[in-house]
Amino acid sequence: MYVLKHGIKRNPEKRWALPDRIFFGHGACAILAGTFLKHPPLEGFYAERIIPGEGFAGNHIYVTNGIVAFDYHGYSSRERLLVHHSKGWVSHSAGWHCTIEKVDFDLLDTAELNRRKILGPDQYLHDPIPRARTFLQRRDHAEAAARALRIATG
Repeated sequence: MYVLKHGIKRNPEKRWALPDRIFFGHGACAILAGTFLKHPPLEGFYAERIIPGEGFAGNHIYVTNGIVAFDYHGYSSRERLLVHHSKGWVSHSAGWHCTIEKVDFDLLDTAELNRRKILGPDQYLHDPIPRARTFLQRRDHAEAAARALRIATG
């Protein structure tokens, strides 16, 4: 698990300068998921949100079809993504726990995101949606999802 240096998320220039995987893994995951869903490269995906227990950090949003998931790491099994995320947070915060909810709001709507203490697309130094589109376009979604499915189903 990558841990950001203190203050980066509060500094728009430093946040924007992060490499894509770190940028989308530390705060802009909703933008990546929302962009994926706006022009889905694969059908049947929806967003889920990891909501940490009271007093804990570790919110995360990803897309899934229930078996395969996609986030800033790329494609993996949904189960593997959840285990990886949980292990990382438990190693930093004893007692860390979470719930998983299906997202029922627009992941590119600032007001909806702000209600959940997440930045909207117009609250970054520059527009993150084109950055997310470029990130998504660099992948062979069908091949990567098929590989993750083969691994998930053994």
